[in-house]
Amino acid sequence: MPEPLVKVVDLKKWFPVRMGFLASLFKKQQLWVRAVDGVSFDIYRGEVLCLVGESGCGKTTTGRTILRLIEPTDGKVFFEGRNIFELSKEELRPLRRKMQMIFQDPYESLNPRQTVFDIVAEPLRIHGLAEGEELRERVIKALEEAELRPPEAFLDRYPHELSGGQRQRVGIARALVLGPEFIVADEPVSMIDVSLRAGILNLMLDLKERLGLTYLFITHDIAQARYVGDRMAVMYLGKIVELGPIEEVIKEPLHPYTKALLSNVPVPDPDARRERIYLKGEVPTPISPPPGCRFHPRCPWAKAICREEEPEFLEVRKGHSVACHLVA
Repeated sequence: MPEPLVKVVDLKKWFPVRMGFLASLFKKQQLWVRAVDGVSFDIYRGEVLCLVGESGCGKTTTGRTILRLIEPTDGKVFFEGRNIFELSKEELRPLRRKMQMIFQDPYESLNPRQTVFDIVAEPLRIHGLAEGEELRERVIKALEEAELRPPEAFLDRYPHELSGGQRQRVGIARALVLGPEFIVADEPVSMIDVSLRAGILNLMLDLKERLGLTYLFITHDIAQARYVGDRMAVMYLGKIVELGPIEEVIKEPLHPYTKALLSNVPVPDPDARRERIYLKGEVPTPISPPPGCRFHPRCPWAKAICREEEPEFLEVRKGHSVACHLVA
């Protein structure tokens, strides 16, 4: 088995709960939002690992913490064998060129006061990689790779002059301009018109093949995950509950939460019949997650052990792991 490009080991990110003055006087113990609470997985060179789950389960926080855009509470992340959490800012700087992010909202992630040229050129300027004519050529090449054609027509335009799809392509060009190896794509098409999403996804897959990229693709849409992914990790309330080859997870899901998600994916066949699994109640608060299995308050098949003991995340088939007491 080849060594993973990215190895995540027991990653945790807790955010302190801000309390009012009076509450802080009477509350002795600090409360924490356990956004990511012990996540482990590997990403192999050249693959697309899809991280799926409901909104608020910790997907985006996982992606940002892996890149050290936010500092972790605990755990380790190895990139090409180096634990990036142990590196100083100076030591981390060269690795930044190899790890980039495509953000979810192209309306918020682009500086409205900068032209497209300045937005895409900024990473090159920060790292001191190009200037003058070479800088212009590299920006044009990145825009060309993002399929903004002709690229020269976009250089002096501002974000408000672009469509949503064009803005996201500028974000992709900005991520590509440094020549990265690994990209975290945080729901890259969720803010784009449905008619344009397939074009962006096809572009990302084409770039993966041509440039040898590796993706962590974050999404709440399992259909998107199936279209682009090689493996899928299902996340619930800060923990990964199932991980495996994407077709196997979709066709033979093991965790009750995965089964519930898949049962509610629309099927383009009006005559198709299948049993939908409706989850009762709301997602518990990450400030005080339930004991035992975190999914047990909403699980239709929960047993006594599920309420008392947290299940181990175990490999039950080759490359297919799950955290569930109900799976032998």
